[in-house]
Amino acid sequence: MQATLWEFRHRWWLILFIFMAAFLAYSLDPVNCGEAIVHWLARHLGTGSNRNAYRLVFLAGAILLFLAAFFRTWGTSYLRAEVMRDSLVHSERLVADGPYRYVRNPLYFGNILMSVGIGVLASRIGFLILSLGMTLFVIRLVLREEAELLQSQGDSYRRYCSAVPRLLPSLWPRVLRGESVPHWGQAFRAELMCWLLALASAAFALTLNLKVYWAIAAPGIASSWLMKRPPRTKNASAATSAPP
Repeated sequence: MQATLWEFRHRWWLILFIFMAAFLAYSLDPVNCGEAIVHWLARHLGTGSNRNAYRLVFLAGAILLFLAAFFRTWGTSYLRAEVMRDSLVHSERLVADGPYRYVRNPLYFGNILMSVGIGVLASRIGFLILSLGMTLFVIRLVLREEAELLQSQGDSYRRYCSAVPRLLPSLWPRVLRGESVPHWGQAFRAELMCWLLALASAAFALTLNLKVYWAIAAPGIASSWLMKRPPRTKNASAATSAPP
């Protein structure tokens, strides 16, 4: 079930492929997922399908994207950007601080939230492709990383796994606070795409105008493209690798 080394090294491209496949599904199913949700709610609640209903549904997607950006930025602040973007699995040391006290994979959890939040902009089939496809791929990546960490860290990582949930965050910290210092500046730069996608979705929810969405989202996507291969450092080490 775990991802191959090839999948891990090319995870940025594979995640991009999942997103592209989801939106290309409009050729099979022309009905927007957000629109379908509004109509479903209207039938069951006896309300009308007005513009405010559409705004609320798309705003819910934007909220999920802001949560995704928060978790990814919080997690990235305890990693170096070059580790997060590297094609190798880093398992030299175990980070169990910040969000890693609540969930073992905060960045991958953010990816799942992101897929659901953006999914409301896809078709009904596209939403399923994006949310289920991302979740399955994330689980495969997590299983590979856990195998590497278990091999390098042994019992310390096994105890950490027994205390901290894999993908669904706990409401309270499961391990004691460590001495790691978060680096918020580099984290926000590394996660700029997530924040701009969230902002773009919020702007679309308010305006229902795709031109406004792309005016904000396009620079974020471009920034991710430019940052996906940062300079490699000779002595890079990290607690765990992270998705793009």
